[in-house]
Amino acid sequence: MRPVPATDYLSGYPADLVAQVRQLIAQDKVAGLLRKKYPAPHDVRTDKALYDYVLQLKNEYLRNAGQLSKVMFDNKLQVLHNALGTHTTHSRVQGQNLKAKKEIRIASVFKETPPEFLRMIVVHELAHMKQREHDKAFYQLCMYMEPGYGQLEFDLRVYLSYLDAGGAALWPALPRCPLPSSPSSQ
Repeated sequence: MRPVPATDYLSGYPADLVAQVRQLIAQDKVAGLLRKKYPAPHDVRTDKALYDYVLQLKNEYLRNAGQLSKVMFDNKLQVLHNALGTHTTHSRVQGQNLKAKKEIRIASVFKETPPEFLRMIVVHELAHMKQREHDKAFYQLCMYMEPGYGQLEFDLRVYLSYLDAGGAALWPALPRCPLPSSPSSQ
């Protein structure tokens, strides 16, 4: 594994903390630590399941934030926009009214993560429905929806640094078992 990741997911953190993380990556200890802390992957695998998951959180914390028209995993997101999730609003004129459609896209890397990481990125994107900028109010809203948001964000950044340094996915999607054939088809 390369000890120094190409993308610096840990910029903004204290230099001694970043050095510790890089040392753990170089010593191949990150995988064990993360697997111990987050033992299992989530089971949200489809865009429909993701939409339902996001809608449940939105209805619990942001009932008055407007409707979401689309929620989906995006294979190109991290590569094209250097982002893990996006929240966009598309406006169009319909008669004399202006209609706005809001959508959330989550990088497909989150299909193979623990439920805590998926919740963290969904909370982040939902917070953008109320607060556009990454300011104090934005992070307070994130902490309201997920009290452990700060630690989860750091752990996710450690995991992404590990992946960027050549590490293997720690929570690969479980292979789907083929459905048994019915007796009538034999």
